[in-house]
Amino acid sequence: MSGKEHVNILLFNKWDTNKIQIKDLGLQKVISLKPAVIPLTSGRHERQRFRKAEVNIVERLANKMMHFGKRYAKNTGRMGGKKAKMLTVIRTAFDMIYVQTGKNPLELLVSAIENASPNEDTTRIVYGGVVYHVSVDVAPLRRVDLALRFIAEGVRESSYSNSQTIDEVLAKEIVSASVNDMSSHAIKKKNEQERVAMASR
Repeated sequence: MSGKEHVNILLFNKWDTNKIQIKDLGLQKVISLKPAVIPLTSGRHERQRFRKAEVNIVERLANKMMHFGKRYAKNTGRMGGKKAKMLTVIRTAFDMIYVQTGKNPLELLVSAIENASPNEDTTRIVYGGVVYHVSVDVAPLRRVDLALRFIAEGVRESSYSNSQTIDEVLAKEIVSASVNDMSSHAIKKKNEQERVAMASR
């Protein structure tokens, strides 16, 4: 063997990250598809501003999905933090997506995030003692955060007290969000947020 042999690192030893293209120009710098077999940084990006943009998008999804078991509770310091379990759930969901569609599930996840990331939001401005809700553009990093949050919320609510497993619900949510299907919780939330922002222009 002469010279250095190029080794292609596959996510979960199955999925190629190199050929995936991010079509949304605004999100190209904030969706990381850094090659890794197991996307696990052990929180090295913590306390460093904007470093989460360099964390693999699958790990960021796992972080959003970790939850301590109450249906409508937010992710607080009390959450279980079972990251290995969440990565196993995502791996199984990816296998289901491939069986259903025959496509690279990572590609569909990127499409789902592009479709579910809102462009507008509202903020409160106090002027002369009166509160106004004003429409604002959303920063790219926050757009990805919101899309991941919407997907995780939809999966949590759909799989809670339901015979469907969390892997099946996650696979269904990613597939429907990737084709802009209105049955997706993430797409509904995005449209609702943009509708409220449009009314506040």
